[in-house]
Amino acid sequence: MDYALQWLLIGLPVAFALGWLASRFDLRQFKRDSRDAPRAYFKGLNLLLNEQQDKAIDAFIEAVQNDPDTTELHFALGNLFRRRGEFERAVRVHQHLLGRSDLKTGDRDRAQLALAQDYMKAGLFDRAEAAWAALQGTAHDGEARLALLSLYERSRDWPRAAEMARRLEQAGGASFASRIAHYECEMAEAADARGDSGAAEAAVARAHAAAPQSPRPLLLAGQRLLRRGDAAAAVAAWDELRRQHPAAFLLVAEDYVAAARSSGHTEAAHAALGAALDRLPAVELLRALALLEGSPAAARLPRLLAQLQRHPTLSAAQLLLELPPQDWTPGAWAALRQAVARSAAPLQRYRCAACGFEAQRYFWQCPGCLSWDSYPPQRIDAL
Repeated sequence: MDYALQWLLIGLPVAFALGWLASRFDLRQFKRDSRDAPRAYFKGLNLLLNEQQDKAIDAFIEAVQNDPDTTELHFALGNLFRRRGEFERAVRVHQHLLGRSDLKTGDRDRAQLALAQDYMKAGLFDRAEAAWAALQGTAHDGEARLALLSLYERSRDWPRAAEMARRLEQAGGASFASRIAHYECEMAEAADARGDSGAAEAAVARAHAAAPQSPRPLLLAGQRLLRRGDAAAAVAAWDELRRQHPAAFLLVAEDYVAAARSSGHTEAAHAALGAALDRLPAVELLRALALLEGSPAAARLPRLLAQLQRHPTLSAAQLLLELPPQDWTPGAWAALRQAVARSAAPLQRYRCAACGFEAQRYFWQCPGCLSWDSYPPQRIDAL
């Protein structure tokens, strides 16, 4: 008994001493590792700030090898790979993060977001769609739904785009009414292309209900009515378009003339086009009026000269050049010269041969790249 007690008294101090030595060794190792990891991390950060991405990546890889459990280093490394266009390596880094069972929920969502961005940058849109879909219901829900909406637009999947836009609107974000109207109009045009008139009409109605202020449903409704042979209804739809959206009416001004002629509303159409021209001087309205009137060149010249005086543009000058020169007046030549000179002035530029910087006056030293004698003395005259 005394013998056992003696060994116990000797063994306890020895065990304590060994445990203390082991803890000191582990503590020193931990401090060394902790010191090495931040050093490699800050080295990579410094290289990144100095725009030395290759060396920064090497430093971050070294830091990750020293401390494979550090998620922030993985995120930094993956983002660097993506910025350099090394999408496969970025995907591997973020997939490795997602494969860790000890990853917190917030970091897991961040890794999923980074993976979705990798796929988007790489052009792997089917994989990107699945990655974005996995983020719905997380802290990145809004960003994920907007990305999915963009993907649906890119793939011209208009039904799913409309559904996603409505969900975004219901979530309390910005209004997507105008986009929804466009999606419905795209579906209407697709339905007309396959001969499904009923589906097309329903889609146009939904578009107008979604965004009553949008011009496209009215424009499309008039086009469908004219194709169906109901010219009077087409004129009525486009009259509403002209009152609400004068600029959008320019897209169908000549079709409006055709519908007015077919329905016997030429006088009303003439008055409407004249009033529209007074509010919005545009070449499209001039062409529509000339088409409606069928008048000789001499009768159209005064209105065209008035347009050139108010808005001396190349488009108006082109209309003047379409008239026989013998019908021109001295004022026509002056208006034509003014329109051409005004339109040509922005095209007459000097261009630096070193950096391409353009200016309307000549510089001996380029304001862009500071090169001397880099401007050829001859102006360029092109778009």
